[in-house]
Amino acid sequence: MPRPVTRPSTVGDILRLIREDGVATRADLGRITGLSRPAVASRVASLIARGLVAEHPDGTSTGGRPPMRLAFNAAGGTVLVANLGQSRGQLAVCDLAGKILVRTDGPPAEVSPGKTLPRLLDQWTSLLSASGIDASTVRGVGLGVPDAVEHVAGRWDAVEIGAPISARFGVPAYLDNEVNAAALGEHQAHPGVDDLLFVKVSTGIGAGVIAGGRIQRGALGAAGEIGHVPVPSPDEAPCRCGNVNCVEAIAGGTALLARSPADDLPGLAALARAGDPATVALLRDAGRRIGEVVATAVNLLNPSVVVLGGDLVGADEPLIAGLREVVYQRSTALATRNLRIEPSRLGEQAGLTGCAAMVLDHILSPAAIDATP
Repeated sequence: MPRPVTRPSTVGDILRLIREDGVATRADLGRITGLSRPAVASRVASLIARGLVAEHPDGTSTGGRPPMRLAFNAAGGTVLVANLGQSRGQLAVCDLAGKILVRTDGPPAEVSPGKTLPRLLDQWTSLLSASGIDASTVRGVGLGVPDAVEHVAGRWDAVEIGAPISARFGVPAYLDNEVNAAALGEHQAHPGVDDLLFVKVSTGIGAGVIAGGRIQRGALGAAGEIGHVPVPSPDEAPCRCGNVNCVEAIAGGTALLARSPADDLPGLAALARAGDPATVALLRDAGRRIGEVVATAVNLLNPSVVVLGGDLVGADEPLIAGLREVVYQRSTALATRNLRIEPSRLGEQAGLTGCAAMVLDHILSPAAIDATP
């Protein structure tokens, strides 16, 4: 059912009704908004002129001019996105529905932001050119990075990203932590789920929280740092944050590699898939340790689903099994009554999908549409 709109409804309200609620006729728009036929026609014409709405015959005519149906035009522009992990990154061009049109590997995130951003700009430009996509179609840019982000300020490690992106493409830019971006992507892949906890287990460990259908970033963008929650350990494990016995320092990818013959995380995952007993035991124990922290988050947040992603999740069932064991044991009966704990539905694509959703939520909001001539 379409949501209520303010009256008089604006051009942005009309787009929301068409794009999000599927309202497909001018008559229905008039009925829902209370606008006159000329007012609806004027607003729809503006959206068609901007390339955001298209109209098509609905095929039900029995004679004469066929009635026309309105639809959001996902091909009416593009957004540029990049999601950078601690060891690798990806770039893509998406349409206005968030569908990935073309993608490529990006620069590794360990490069400093001041050097990485110029490389991203050049790679996006090359990707557009190689794909035959006109740069004039770009309407926004979204970037996920492996650090805590001062979200309000739009800075990545004190580097302000908006100005150089605007100078190159003339569009707004949006920034978030890459785990938050993946959480947004997984939220897109779980329709009807308003409360979701995404946990990424890779080189490090982090979480993204969706509550009430919205990402929760906290006061300054530092929410979700579950990798730095301490867990009991017989030995003192220093963490990169400066504390000791953080779950990341005990069960994160870097810590596990130090106790494995594998050279990297894909190698560790391959050993687990092959059934190597020591690796299976290592990952199952890591899942239990991470589960201690996730159980607390489940009690606190009561999500409908816990989604696990990252290099050590997927084929490596021992880690998921260990985490499930502890979460169902230590969380309350009510919080786990209908709780699902499952691997990512999008895999490594989650971050790119989430970056696109972050941009589209901004640039296609009623306020943004109404502020654009």
